[in-house]
Amino acid sequence: MSYVPPHKRHDRNLTPTPVPSSLNPKPFSSPRHRHHHHHQASSIPSSKIVYSPRSICRWYSTSSDSEALALVPYDSELIERKYGSKPLTLTVADEAGLGKEEERAVLRGIVEKVAKNLIEISQYALEEKEKEKEKEREEREDVKLLLVARVGKVLFNGDSSVCLDSIKKASMSEDEGWNKLISKTFYTDVSEEYITEVEELLVGKFGFKFEAAKEHYHVKIFDKRQPDSTISCKCTASHDGNIKLYKIELKQLRYMVTDISCVSKNFDLRIMLTTKKKLKNLDADVANGIDQLISAAVTDSDVKGGLRWPLGKESVADRFVIVGVWHTKYKALSRDKMRVKMRLADRFDYRTSTGEAANEVSFKLSGMPEQLTEDNFREGRVIDMIQGAVDMIWDNFLTLGSTCI
Repeated sequence: MSYVPPHKRHDRNLTPTPVPSSLNPKPFSSPRHRHHHHHQASSIPSSKIVYSPRSICRWYSTSSDSEALALVPYDSELIERKYGSKPLTLTVADEAGLGKEEERAVLRGIVEKVAKNLIEISQYALEEKEKEKEKEREEREDVKLLLVARVGKVLFNGDSSVCLDSIKKASMSEDEGWNKLISKTFYTDVSEEYITEVEELLVGKFGFKFEAAKEHYHVKIFDKRQPDSTISCKCTASHDGNIKLYKIELKQLRYMVTDISCVSKNFDLRIMLTTKKKLKNLDADVANGIDQLISAAVTDSDVKGGLRWPLGKESVADRFVIVGVWHTKYKALSRDKMRVKMRLADRFDYRTSTGEAANEVSFKLSGMPEQLTEDNFREGRVIDMIQGAVDMIWDNFLTLGSTCI
């Protein structure tokens, strides 16, 4: 379909669109119509996304002409409320002057940079992984390297003229310092129409096969004795309405995040390398604290995140406290070394007392970590694998639907 400039796209509000029946036979109710959890945000410790000390974070634009770039307002009540101003999205001032082949050449150059950054940082991540395994051998922690591409929208925050000036300088410079001056967020919420078209293309054109469809509750727990990490408990719901612990993980550690503003497309792209640590054996006090919090949870479709706790049961021993809860339903399709997950995530953050429901699509490149861990890995092969995946997404999945929500 033809490109639709962001300022001409349909406005969307916070009310989530229904997900296809294959993903969500019983849609969540809108966050606008749910009552608040009684937990007080002021009593919740602050938390943030965790990055490696040597993480590589970059932003790129697929336009070769920085002077042609322009910022236009993007309607997102959630982002506007969070930052206090309307977010901005990148476009080109003159769409007619944007050559497809030229933009494709710019994209290929970006992918080469991403691949080289990935090779560099993955070696460091693997070294850290081995240190962790040695240090935490008694806990028998399982650490995995994950490479994921996400579809969404790069949204910029702040004064448009100042922001645009920083964007132009960053687009012309390899200096990471200019990237750090850009205030942005990656918004992953997409429409029901997009989800439907993605699934149809994956199955019909590319031969992806159904892998799994699951529903989970994710309970985020803060341990005051481990202030630098958040414990994530993945749970399943039983027939009696209670939830059962399925798996315990520590918050993902980000090693590389690359955001690409795809100016001729409806959507942008994020490529991210993270590690995920699964906890197998726990200290008795930690295990007991988690067990008390999970066993006290009550499923409730009328609250954000789908879970609530009786008064006084949302913390244990003045040490463990609930900081967030997600209710997710997802469908996964796979082929060769790629796994695509289409997910509805209904989230509530106790730190900010805010919630949202979002449709999200991610492409997991499951074969890449194997390439990076081989002793005789070839740089050219890594570049080719990433280029192939990005080309597939670029050609087929960035112009579907009308827009992000």
